[in-house]
Amino acid sequence: MRHRKSFNHLSRKTGHRRAMLANMASSLIKHKRIKTTTAKAKALRVYVEPLITKSKNDTTHSRRTVFSYLQDKDAVSELFRDVAVKVADRPGGYTRILKLGNRPGDSAEMAIIELVDYNENLLEKADASKSGTRRRRRRGGGGAQKAEKSTEKASTDIEEAQVIEEEKLADSPEEEKQQETASAETTQEVQEEKTIEKPEETKSANEGPSDEKEEKKAAENEPKSEGKSPESKDEKNES
Repeated sequence: MRHRKSFNHLSRKTGHRRAMLANMASSLIKHKRIKTTTAKAKALRVYVEPLITKSKNDTTHSRRTVFSYLQDKDAVSELFRDVAVKVADRPGGYTRILKLGNRPGDSAEMAIIELVDYNENLLEKADASKSGTRRRRRRGGGGAQKAEKSTEKASTDIEEAQVIEEEKLADSPEEEKQQETASAETTQEVQEEKTIEKPEETKSANEGPSDEKEEKKAAENEPKSEGKSPESKDEKNES
C-alpha cells in the first residue's frame, strides 16, 4: 500500500537508493548526460537540482554539504568550478529528460537526462529562433495599438491622396493643351465643311431666279407670235 508515499522508492531500501542516486548524480555532473530509465531519471532530477542550486554559493559550508550527498571530490570540484558558472543565470530547471521508448529486454521506459546548458545543438537552435524576427499578437488590451494603427493608416491615406492630386495637377496643363488642340481641329473641320456647302447654296439660289426670268421671257414672247400669225395668213391670202 502507498501509506503517504511522497516519492518513488525505486524498489530499494534507503541506503541502496541514496547510494545509487549519488553515483548517478556524480556521473551526470561529470559527463553532463546519462542514459537510464524514466523513473530513475525523474528521481535523479529531484535529487541533483537542489545540489546545483547550492553550488551557486561557493563557500566551504556549501561544498561540505554537497560532498555529504555525492561522496565524490571530483564531482564536487567539477560542480563548483564549471557547472555553477554555466548555470549562474538560470533560476532552476537545470536538467532535461528526453524519452527514448521501451527497452527490448524488459520493456522498461528509457530516457536520457542531461544538463540544459550543455546541449549545444539545442542552444544553437534557440539562438537562431531568437535572432529571427517574429510578430506576436496580444489578445485583449490592444486598444492603444489599434488606435496607433488606425492613425498610421489615416496618415498614409492622406499622403497617397496628396500624391494623386499633385500628379493630376502636374498632368493638367498637358491635358488642357490636348483639349485646346482638339477643339481647334474640330473648329477648322467645321469651317471647311461650311465653305464647301456655301457654293452649292449660292448655285441653287442663282438657279432659281434665272429659271423664273426665262419663264417670263417665254410668256412674253408667246402672245406676240400668236398675234402675228393671223395677220401673216391674211397677207398671204390677199397676195
